[in-house]
Amino acid sequence: MTAAPLYNLVGVPEGGKAIFVSAKDGTKIRIAYWQGGARGTVLLFPGRTEYIEKYGRMVEKLTARDLNVVVFDWRGQGLSDRPDGRRDRGYVENFVDYQQDIAAALNAPEVVALQGPRVLFSHSMGGCIGLRALIDGLDVKGAVFSSPMWGLSASAKDKVLLSVINVIGRPFGVHKSLVPDTKPTYYVVENPFEGNELTNDADYYAMFQSHLAAQPDLGLGGPTIHWAVKAIKEMGLLMDSAVPNIPTLTFLGTQEVVVDGEAIKSRAKTLPNDRLEIIQDGKHEVWMETPEIQAQVWNSMDKFLDRIL
Repeated sequence: MTAAPLYNLVGVPEGGKAIFVSAKDGTKIRIAYWQGGARGTVLLFPGRTEYIEKYGRMVEKLTARDLNVVVFDWRGQGLSDRPDGRRDRGYVENFVDYQQDIAAALNAPEVVALQGPRVLFSHSMGGCIGLRALIDGLDVKGAVFSSPMWGLSASAKDKVLLSVINVIGRPFGVHKSLVPDTKPTYYVVENPFEGNELTNDADYYAMFQSHLAAQPDLGLGGPTIHWAVKAIKEMGLLMDSAVPNIPTLTFLGTQEVVVDGEAIKSRAKTLPNDRLEIIQDGKHEVWMETPEIQAQVWNSMDKFLDRIL
């Protein structure tokens, strides 16, 4: 373990410490942690393209609630190791590899020392990885899912086509090509606030843009064909897997277009102790939405935390 950068960007609270840890396969993973108190520790799993600093305001709210917080940069994202050193495309060999990142973070002495029971908070791709972690025995008192990636809006034909291209094209490196209609550029840099798919809150969107303008090394381009194929396979496996009987809270915005909302509804029905909350007018980033939506979401999360901690 060695010290890692934690950038002083908009929204990032003081008191955080970042380190690099090594996963079982040698991949270097950046984690950061903030000490908030003895009430418990939140394990915060970000989504695809995301990075630790993006969750600064979320961390500040959680530590104000007497909670410690641990946030990861998944392999291939943020300042963690990236395949081929590329920032223009998202790639992972197998989705189960992300579980190595979790294990490396949780085994770090600095994380082990954090007090209290643990709670999982996860967003988008982090919700896919987090659900797998729960199935594999992650020890938490409960879990909160924000717009979890439990399905993608792609036709069965497109999924089969991607799978065929991934296999046939691998000897030629085609599996590392971007999924059609995606770009090597960063979404929030490429797209203005008006019409964006992430949030209705202009201040948050400006924060995303300012982060990548100041530290473009944190960003990530579109997903590769191989990433998409492995993600689709993992989501299919998760739909049929038994989940431990722990309290869960799932958020889905009515304006969700990044992940498959119907898949979220279907999976939430099968979770043994879940409350699915539909957020009117919410987009993908329900934790980083308008003040009115945030108030609704935090009211629900506070009640959830009071119940399980």
